[in-house]
Amino acid sequence: MEITPIPRETITTARLVLRPSTGADAQRAFEIQSDWAVTRMLRMASFPPDRAEIEAWFADHPREWAAGEAYRFAALRDGRMIGLVDLDEIADGEGEIGYWFEPASWGRGFASEAARAVVGFAFAEAGLSMLRSGHAADNAASGRVLERLGFHLLDRVERPSRSCGETILQCRYRLPRENFAECGRLFDKTDAQTL
Repeated sequence: MEITPIPRETITTARLVLRPSTGADAQRAFEIQSDWAVTRMLRMASFPPDRAEIEAWFADHPREWAAGEAYRFAALRDGRMIGLVDLDEIADGEGEIGYWFEPASWGRGFASEAARAVVGFAFAEAGLSMLRSGHAADNAASGRVLERLGFHLLDRVERPSRSCGETILQCRYRLPRENFAECGRLFDKTDAQTL
């Protein structure tokens, strides 16, 4: 089946610019992920971070976008990358949303603001019907972000964590498109200006 590529366009929210990520973002991502407080919450990341691995991953983002495999956004505040929000594992109308931010940005609503815009993008632009997400059980703040968006807890399962080098308890969530619509009308490109 031929995939019609989604244009790599920036989303602007009230306080953030969400720009499709590129290889040029790898250095800043390496800096952010060099903080254990961030990386311990990322199940698939290594710690300490591997610069070459991060560079290769970011360099592949434009190809993933064009193939419809993943849509990844660098979250910028005042022109500086403060985190990343992405949709990946896209197949059969479903995908998974993830996000991480530098600690200086925690507790300020940036994750909620960025995730709301990317969830809207997932349903309105990418045409997905279901989103999944998860967080380490000891990361209650991430769970609150998901719940504000209408995600519902599915279960808690043990999953391997590359960053921690052990099995962790992960809370897994789901969000059908219609549940996000219940949180307010579905996203369109003009909504990003008012979030």
